[in-house]
Amino acid sequence: MSEEVAPGHVRVRLDLSYDGTDFSGWAKQAGGRRTVQGEIEDALRTVTRSGDTVYELTVAGRTDAGVHARGQVAHVDLPEDVWREHHQKLLKRLAGRLPRDVRVWALREAPSGFNARFSAVWRRYAYRVTDNPGGVDPLLRNHVLWHDWPLDVDAMNEAARGLLGEHDFAAYCKKREGATTIRTLQELSLVRGGDGIITATVRADAFCHNMVRSLIGALLFVGDGHRPPDWPAKVLAAGVRDSAVHVVRPHGLTLEEVGYPADELLAARSKEARNKRSLPSAGCC
Repeated sequence: MSEEVAPGHVRVRLDLSYDGTDFSGWAKQAGGRRTVQGEIEDALRTVTRSGDTVYELTVAGRTDAGVHARGQVAHVDLPEDVWREHHQKLLKRLAGRLPRDVRVWALREAPSGFNARFSAVWRRYAYRVTDNPGGVDPLLRNHVLWHDWPLDVDAMNEAARGLLGEHDFAAYCKKREGATTIRTLQELSLVRGGDGIITATVRADAFCHNMVRSLIGALLFVGDGHRPPDWPAKVLAAGVRDSAVHVVRPHGLTLEEVGYPADELLAARSKEARNKRSLPSAGCC
């Protein structure tokens, strides 16, 4: 995961989207499970006629099985001769080779210092849910969660405000050995559209595993009246998993956009993002 591109190679940025319904997540897995990374890497090898060469994609945010992406970003380092030979027709060739549930929309040489994962300054997700007593529109069933209790969006937004800022989100994350759970939650807000679908916008510098889906699970408990608006913040402050916080199903979640700094700041941001974070010793949680 370096900003240094190997001699004789070109770092290429890919902008892509996918319907996660039939994928076992982004990352390649043993056992032949179908993944987004696996499909794109296989397609790259095929359209560039690269045989058994391994082209390893680095992604801005790994998504779990069933999670979708509209604005995902990845990079891959290609040999200079491969890039020169194929870059003008590569996008169209990928469109012909990739399955219909994943698309690459743009391919371009990345600026110096770019790393799809570590250079990002924020990721923005949307989670969509409906409390329509009749259920979910069949055409949206793979992208919208049905919650069978009426939801108070104002109460959910009140609860969301207590979660903003830099905190240790251990209470809302699946712990991973050696990984920090300190994150800066920049935005968490919910809006009910004219179609009755509630869209939660969740933006942070980064997310730990299951963080978005756990936050939404807590807010749904507030929205349907099972918990008061101050409850999610109390769970956060406690710093431990609460059995009442449910990780909602993945299909309502979509990675909408990834933000990057100006080109001249990419390398510095990547270096900063690799530092293990800690909270100030006084105050905070």
